[in-house]
Amino acid sequence: MEQLSLFDVQDIYKPLASRMRPQRLEDFVGQRQLLGENGILRRMIESDQIPSMIFWGPPGVGKTTLAGIIAGKTHARFINFSAVTSGIKEIKEVMAQAENSRRMGEKTVLFVDEIHRFNKAQQDAFLPYVERGSIILIGATTENPSFEINNALLSRCRVFVLESLKAEDIVLLLKRALKSPDGLGYLKVEITDEMLEMIAGFSEGDARKAFNLLEMAVSNGQIEGNKTTVTMDVLKRCLGKKSLLYDKKGEEHYNLISALHKSMRNSDPDAAVYWLARMLEAGEDPLYVARRLIRFASEDIAMADSHALPLAVAAYEACHFLGMPECNVNLSHAVIYLAMAPKSNSAYVAYEEAKADAQNMLAEPVPLNIRNAPTNLMKQLHYGEGYVYAHDTEEKMARMQCLPDSLLGRTYYRPNEAGEERQTKKRLEEIRRWKNGED
Repeated sequence: MEQLSLFDVQDIYKPLASRMRPQRLEDFVGQRQLLGENGILRRMIESDQIPSMIFWGPPGVGKTTLAGIIAGKTHARFINFSAVTSGIKEIKEVMAQAENSRRMGEKTVLFVDEIHRFNKAQQDAFLPYVERGSIILIGATTENPSFEINNALLSRCRVFVLESLKAEDIVLLLKRALKSPDGLGYLKVEITDEMLEMIAGFSEGDARKAFNLLEMAVSNGQIEGNKTTVTMDVLKRCLGKKSLLYDKKGEEHYNLISALHKSMRNSDPDAAVYWLARMLEAGEDPLYVARRLIRFASEDIAMADSHALPLAVAAYEACHFLGMPECNVNLSHAVIYLAMAPKSNSAYVAYEEAKADAQNMLAEPVPLNIRNAPTNLMKQLHYGEGYVYAHDTEEKMARMQCLPDSLLGRTYYRPNEAGEERQTKKRLEEIRRWKNGED
């Protein structure tokens, strides 16, 4: 067996994923949509004309590796910055250095790993320097930038979406690690292609996870002379039980709640209960789910079944009292009820249309007749003049203007024929006919 130097011994104790991190663009695996022969990101890197940008993608797809490759290609000063260990003080120090470099005619590329961990104030600290061109910011995040990055900062960055690696990409990386002297080549590992494909499938597109699994399997393999053999039994023990893919703050969180909401909207209780179980069994906060059900009860059911809202609120209270796992059946009860209830989005549409008018007509005056008049001056200015107290009328309503002049005749609430809303529609039609003097 080849003799290892002291430095080699130190290197082999680094994680395999770290030892196998490519240093050249040619060795990078995956992201062909960005780094293929005519990929836009490839052209930017090769020409050293990179803008401020955000790398968004799941763990282990090459975000940090790409930053390292850029560091090796750029002629700018490159600073590696971690959102985990740095605060406002460190940001200001780095920004001051970057500003000095700009005045000397030198660009600074600042890589911020896990940029979503920075709060609003910390992210805001980058803004003036990005705007002045003192720094070219490269942020890496596993979270959806739309939710985690300030709009002002996000608008000044190009967002590149990095996709989960394909199984064949993972297998290629594993084979490279088995042969490379920087990887596991010195152990002369025997492992079948089937096992490598199993590791690739289990890793779900995460190269770091795949390298860790391979390293664990090899370290538990059978050593015979200078050869290490990984058996199927060893591999299965290393893989263990497959965990649910879920991050309570990540994109999958929003994907699953979207699936639950849309399944209930489509009156599909089976799919709705499945997505509910996916969330709860992965550790989601039941109170979060219950809050979304409360929203759903008014957004998608509302007047079609006015019992839906109190039922959803009751489910929230039940979750608060019981907690998991006992409250899972309360949520299942609510989800099935909401899925099977008649649907109406009329309350949601009414508010959205009224909101659009309100935002575009913020200065529209309140009609004088429905203004309050607590002082004599206000009465002299005709505040409250013409107001009719509805309870004093036989019909319990008056033919009185309540919308601004510019919105007269505008209707927002348009009930449909679903469930109980059919009666509401009939009543509203009678009211509108009377107010128009038709009855």
